[in-house]
Amino acid sequence: MDAIRAENLTRSFGGLAAVDRLSFTVAEGEIFGLVGPDGAGKTTTMRLLTAILDPTGGDAWVMGRHTVRQAEAIKEEIGYMSQRFGLYTDLTVMENIDFYADIYGVPRRGRQQQVERLLEFSNLTPFKKRLAGNLSGGMKQKLGLACALIHTPRVLFLDEPTNGVDPVSRRDFWRILYQLLRQRVTIFVSTAYLDEAERCNRVALIHRGRLLALGPPDEVKRLMRGTILEVRTSGPRATCNLLRQRLDRKSVGLFGDRVHVVTDDAPRTTQRVLELLAEGGITPLGIRAIEPSLEDVFVSVLGQIEAEEADAEREEST
Repeated sequence: MDAIRAENLTRSFGGLAAVDRLSFTVAEGEIFGLVGPDGAGKTTTMRLLTAILDPTGGDAWVMGRHTVRQAEAIKEEIGYMSQRFGLYTDLTVMENIDFYADIYGVPRRGRQQQVERLLEFSNLTPFKKRLAGNLSGGMKQKLGLACALIHTPRVLFLDEPTNGVDPVSRRDFWRILYQLLRQRVTIFVSTAYLDEAERCNRVALIHRGRLLALGPPDEVKRLMRGTILEVRTSGPRATCNLLRQRLDRKSVGLFGDRVHVVTDDAPRTTQRVLELLAEGGITPLGIRAIEPSLEDVFVSVLGQIEAEEADAEREEST
């Protein structure tokens, strides 16, 4: 049985489709990433699957239960950590966990052992008497996760759980998620960090509520058309601006301190980039072909869709 199944799932607000006919499945015991920029429809999708919102079209099931007809039964099976998880800053770590245990109806018998296990699991044992308001951002996320797990859910929904968290805390958080996978917990996580999405078993790329691509990260990467050239210089931002002015703007992107250029003719484009850098007085430190990241793929697929939409608009106007 699939842990999650969506068929033409749709949610509109007025005339805007925030989620537009999404269809996908998530297997039990896998970590599934919903990937897209802000406004892509990730949070709305999450709320539909957790029975917080009703769809305006289509259907969804979680652990075999329909999200509308069996909404209350679903809530017993899932843990949900929203972007702004409702921690109580004037309560201690322990008091927050106990509070959520009461909300979920966790029996008193055996509760203490479960709480201690979660504290140890999330490395919060030394801080159990600390006020939640005095925790770091990463520790607050771990406490939110512990609260979402207190009733031992079979499916865990995490809405951009590491947004705004430092890199070390992000790594620790994902280490905890991998431990949950070994316990056969199904994890559905939304993220705008495409490097995080590469840690998932499968990913769905969405934009404007529509599904762009679905599959294991390596499979999705094969959707990338052309070759990516990584350009290193002493001035990456100036390099990016220069190449965007003189090459196809959509083929050039800034990735940290590197500039990526997508091309169908790597040798010819390499030579052209070197000529442009010389004209701009920028010293190249290296140019090489690299494997695409999910971010490269997302930009590429999105560019293809926008180009097709532009062509369709031109045809309609002629």
